[in-house]
Amino acid sequence: MSSITLHKSEIGNSKSEIIITGSKSESNRLLLLKALYPEIRLENVSKSDDSQLMTKALTSSSNIVDIHHAGTAMRFLTAYFSIQKGGEVTLTGSKRMKERPIKILVDALQDLGADISYVENEGFPPIKIKGNKLTKNKVSLKANVSSQYISALLLIASKLENGIELTLEGEITSVPYIKMTLSLLDEIGIESSFVNNTIIVKPKTQNLTPKTLTVESDWSSASYYFSIVALSEVGTEITLSSYKENSLQGDSALVNIYKEFGVETTFLNNTIILKKEAQNLTPKTFNLINAPDIAQTIAVTCFALGVPCDLKGLHTLKIKETDRLVALKTEIEKLGGKVDITNDSLLLHASKSIKEMISIETYHDHRMAMAFAPLALKTSIIIEDAMVVSKSYPTFWDDLKSIGFKISE
Repeated sequence: MSSITLHKSEIGNSKSEIIITGSKSESNRLLLLKALYPEIRLENVSKSDDSQLMTKALTSSSNIVDIHHAGTAMRFLTAYFSIQKGGEVTLTGSKRMKERPIKILVDALQDLGADISYVENEGFPPIKIKGNKLTKNKVSLKANVSSQYISALLLIASKLENGIELTLEGEITSVPYIKMTLSLLDEIGIESSFVNNTIIVKPKTQNLTPKTLTVESDWSSASYYFSIVALSEVGTEITLSSYKENSLQGDSALVNIYKEFGVETTFLNNTIILKKEAQNLTPKTFNLINAPDIAQTIAVTCFALGVPCDLKGLHTLKIKETDRLVALKTEIEKLGGKVDITNDSLLLHASKSIKEMISIETYHDHRMAMAFAPLALKTSIIIEDAMVVSKSYPTFWDDLKSIGFKISE
């Protein structure tokens, strides 16, 4: 499927139910931990391309591992292969992946004693990793780097002879993702502490107690239904499963954010019920430093409602699957909106109309495709490279059809 057309749809004040696959963020962390500790069993693992690539890479016997567009896998596997004593792997990916920086993580691993070299361009994949025993345990990183660099180090820390003492310099970004990693370590019995800007993970010398963990469903994937309910009539309800009220995922901030759009969330028996209670068209301001992955969804929701918004804390969006700030500006302005961006913010001006049948470029970015889909409740649009959604949510288009969206290829 190269492109699809989403015809202007109405879902009325209907009631629908969707089952969403396990969180990609949790799955990828747990898949790496399971490779280190085979005593762990996992349920509700994400069906996303990224998690399938992660599984394949962790069980591969090849000395070349290609993770395509999977940024999380690139970072986590860089750390994982660096401690596989006696192994030698070249880790590579797509053209875009070769443009995404890895130097911060490689430098930190090298400080711990890892043997990693660049195959093509300094600071970028592909990289050659010769696994060995890491005995150093003190390392520091700038605190505002992608949390995936930090989590990559924490995930392997318990297998290092002396664990890790990681110092974060400056103001920390994406704290929920760091806490997610530490909570998962705690769940399987690995000791850690996070005090001020220092994280300590202790080495684990004994086998773990066998344990089965159930991956919570993905809050980033839920964001598109929050958007759909926000754009629907008062009374519209969508039920999503499986979700926890005390979620480890930063994107669960959606619950409070979408209250400002008149969407109420009720937790009931591992599900969330989203209900449109009122229309709220006041200007929006959000700092998304702890949940940058939902910025695209929020920006499109505001554009669809004709509401101005000021989104801050977005500096990590420039090194995602695409430069998401530039991509949002380009595509929203094609639809008739006006957007100003800086390196870490997006300002959307109020607009009174939305152009019809505009073709939305997705830039190999799953979140671009899904964030713009709810616009079909306001106008007909075309989504290019529509199956890019398989990176995190392979059944997305089928699930939209099931709640009343009109989609044709």
